Amino acid sequence: MSDLHNEFTQSRFFNQTRMDRRSADALVGLAAGIVADGTVNHAEAKFLHSWLEANLAHLDDPVVNLLYRRLNLMLADGVFDSDEASELLGMLHSFAGLSIAKPLPTEHTFTAPNDLPLCMPAPELICAARSFVFTGVMAFGPRKECQQIVLDRGGEIAKNVSKKVHYLVIGSVGNEQWRHSSYGLKIMKAVELREAGVPIAIVGEEHWQAAIFN
Repeated sequence: MSDLHNEFTQSRFFNQTRMDRRSADALVGLAAGIVADGTVNHAEAKFLHSWLEANLAHLDDPVVNLLYRRLNLMLADGVFDSDEASELLGMLHSFAGLSIAKPLPTEHTFTAPNDLPLCMPAPELICAARSFVFTGVMAFGPRKECQQIVLDRGGEIAKNVSKKVHYLVIGSVGNEQWRHSSYGLKIMKAVELREAGVPIAIVGEEHWQAAIFN
């Protein structure tokens, strides 16, 4: 299991003892500016990657490293597709919601959403001949990697939630305001289908990882 939240706990960058307050302020401001129009394009992703490389990559901080590594992977093939744009948008929304001081329990921060409508108890997860939708930001890695793991195990990937989808997997990097986020629409659609009797399972990334790797 990816120990993502412990990385954020250990971050020097977004707490009172971080090394460069002005750079922290600048990163939050950049994130807020990029997501202001609700989209992220290739040029913005490249600019953010270059800025991190020039200003913050040397800090070796877990929070900065997470964003920098994801950008490296997204930009490596020279193509910045809609799935990568959606994933980066979700990450930057979380960055823009971070307080510069050490986060208080009531503030938005990188934490697992605590009121998600997950299926309880969590159902058995089978890949073969089952259709999956991933939403939110996955702690395991880029969404493409998570999708490929399902494909390698005989499963299928769908772009959107529908009656034909068996599982909606929600990434563990998010905030409690999921209803107002870009990935909240998929969650609400899945809830509506589930309440209408459609056998779609809503599961968290932790359950998905446990089923895949255990």
